[in-house]
Amino acid sequence: MSSKASSSRGGESIVADCGRNTSTCGYCKSPTSSSISHGLWTERLTVHDYQALLDRGWRRSGCYLYKPEMAKTCCPSYTIRLRASDFVPSKEQQRVRRRLERFLDGELDLKPRERAEDQDVEVSEPVRKLLGSGKREQNNEVEPVMKDLSELIDNAVERCIHSGEFPSNIQIPKSSVKKVLSAKRKKLAEGSEELLYTSNIAFPIVAAIKQTQTSQKGEGSNSAETVSEKLLSEMNKVGEFPGLVIKVCKGHINFFSATQVTSSERDQGESLPSATTTTKSSSNSLQVRKKKLEIHLKRSSFDPEEYELYKRYQLRVHNDEPESISKTSYKRFLVDTPLIEVLPSSDGDDDDENVPPCGFGSYHQQYRVDGRLIAVGVIDILPKCLSSKYLFWDPDFASLSLGNYSALQEIDWVKQNQAHCSALEYYYLGYYIHSCNKMRYKAAYRPSELLCPLRYQWVPFEVAKPLLDKKRYSVLSDFTKASLSPAPQASETLVKSTREREDMEMNNSDEDSDSDSGVNGNDIANILISLNGARLRYKDLLRIINMAVRKQLEPMFISYRKVVGAELSERMVYELQ
Repeated sequence: MSSKASSSRGGESIVADCGRNTSTCGYCKSPTSSSISHGLWTERLTVHDYQALLDRGWRRSGCYLYKPEMAKTCCPSYTIRLRASDFVPSKEQQRVRRRLERFLDGELDLKPRERAEDQDVEVSEPVRKLLGSGKREQNNEVEPVMKDLSELIDNAVERCIHSGEFPSNIQIPKSSVKKVLSAKRKKLAEGSEELLYTSNIAFPIVAAIKQTQTSQKGEGSNSAETVSEKLLSEMNKVGEFPGLVIKVCKGHINFFSATQVTSSERDQGESLPSATTTTKSSSNSLQVRKKKLEIHLKRSSFDPEEYELYKRYQLRVHNDEPESISKTSYKRFLVDTPLIEVLPSSDGDDDDENVPPCGFGSYHQQYRVDGRLIAVGVIDILPKCLSSKYLFWDPDFASLSLGNYSALQEIDWVKQNQAHCSALEYYYLGYYIHSCNKMRYKAAYRPSELLCPLRYQWVPFEVAKPLLDKKRYSVLSDFTKASLSPAPQASETLVKSTREREDMEMNNSDEDSDSDSGVNGNDIANILISLNGARLRYKDLLRIINMAVRKQLEPMFISYRKVVGAELSERMVYELQ
């Protein structure tokens, strides 16, 4: 449904209260129903109301809205956001951009490709550069490959630090990848493959860890062999490095040539659309055509091509069972949306200054390389933010870190569209769970903020982190001013001094109390209700219902007002079943 920006914020929101939901937790793998949330169902929701719900800790999955009961759930989920204009990319984020640019420039190849017709093997572009033309090895061709391998290792080291595998306070030098001379190949490697490169980064990591340890641990936990295995595991999660096989031996990370491919691999490569055209010149060198990246923003709708990509992503990246993936579940999760779209009016209305050219609503952002769909970002564009919901990508392009790249693109989109919509200045990254190592990457987009679960104020991540290091649930806004530059001892005292009050809040949380004050029958008088198609306030409903019905309804309305807040309870329509 389309609507002008000037039309009552795009219509009205109608919600049905699903109440409390409990389930097992996919983050901490608790065997009990320890994940606790409150749910709403809606098929009509204005973008302004959804923005307000986001700022109270809600998220959507299709048409289902949910909000964790923060003090009671096993893994509290804090809404995290970033002001796009303040964003400062890290070195790793800058490397993600450069790596994709090298891929587009033809300097980095991701799939093996067939050589000239008179050859019986396929060699990917990095290995081609590595081996040189004919029997010659040219340094200016080898160097880019060594740089890529170093970045691959450095990224694995950073992920190990973020996940807690390595201490966060260690100082590790950048990895160094060296070409292996033929005389040393047997010494460093086992097997018959041709060893091309090696890195000894595990040894300085072990030394750095030992320097930071306060108590001696077993040697096995700090051995170079163990460290190199952890790094290999992280590199394998990213995907294969084309043309090379990575193994570890005696603490070294070794890169072997993998130039021979099977006939089935060759058939698969030919069936995929080629992103690069290569020609052979008289000097026997390859000329690589530049690739074209296109990013298309389209309204949320079912697209068979996107669905096929989603299936491949879920099967190969998340290891889902094939029978668990269906068009119905896909549409319910990533296509269906309750958001009422708002488009700029065609008559140059003044309100258009607050609406971006694409309008507000739910979108799929497609990433294509030479026409091939490689990633889809599912996003909501709202009055104050771009809210990132989900991303799925082609597993063949895993080494491009498309998740990080798409986040950088979305941040750039917010910056660019502030010219059309000054209030649209934030990038919402969904939920942040401090106890879940896989979510730590979200805090790498700095400077980010977390939403206080009690007062719904935004708190700098630097303030929130030491609190969450101590407790999973924390009333973050209590410490905003006091924790900006605390002495360590004072900070510890501050946490201890409020422990009893926080425990009281946990016992009286969510369904029993309000963030501002206790909720009673008088507070729910102005809740907007839909009854048999008519709109009325609860205070008007009281005139036509008896005491038995009132006793049944009031606990529901009190709980509802608690989770959505006073303003939204009086603006959104509560649908009585």
